[in-house]
Amino acid sequence: MTMVLDRIVLDRECGVALWRQIAGALESAIVQGAHAPEERLPSEGSLSTRFGVNRHTIRRALDELELRGLIRTEQGRGSFVASEVLDYPLHGRTRFSETMRAQGREPAGVILRLGPVPAEAVVAEALDIRRNRPVLRAERLGLADGRPVVIGVHHFPLPRFAAAEAALRTNASITAALAACGVRDYCRARTRITARLPNAEEAHRLQQARGRPVLVSEALNCDPEGRPVDFTLACYAAGRVQVLVEGEG
Repeated sequence: MTMVLDRIVLDRECGVALWRQIAGALESAIVQGAHAPEERLPSEGSLSTRFGVNRHTIRRALDELELRGLIRTEQGRGSFVASEVLDYPLHGRTRFSETMRAQGREPAGVILRLGPVPAEAVVAEALDIRRNRPVLRAERLGLADGRPVVIGVHHFPLPRFAAAEAALRTNASITAALAACGVRDYCRARTRITARLPNAEEAHRLQQARGRPVLVSEALNCDPEGRPVDFTLACYAAGRVQVLVEGEG
């Protein structure tokens, strides 16, 4: 990247903000392959010295690149070139691990929170139960090659899926947890997709800027008899994932 940037001279008389020129220079360096995906960019201090500007100007340029999904910034570690965007198909038998492996990625899952809670109105309606009836709530972080991809908040009706709690404490696989409760197969009944800005915790978990939107899905899964088994509220790191809606059923 140094060779690419060394050829860039800022034009302080052209009327284009310096941070925009720097952002353009960094973008060109990334596009030309001077840095591979996940490689760390030079520090703000190094870039400040290279371009002869203050750190605020460098930070504005980096913020612009992050909002556009070209880089990601981690507090205390610096800025990194963004990974290639993953395809995440939504269809009748969507499975996180299978989807990641199909693209040559190593899937993993981490349970963030787990335990019974009263069903909120949207959850109760989806699962066809009365409001405030107990459900098992499992918040899971899905990763591909160690990078966070999605936060899924799963809701399983109780008492039918009581055994899923113990299963998830030893294995973060949702499919395995349902199998432990006698559900060997399940299908997606419906999916709703929207977008919004992440809250502070979501941005931290997904390692992305709060100003960059996340894709949000509401998904209902049913067993072969058509009974609801899992209602999931999920948010995807939009800079790392593009959702493909395929034929369901």
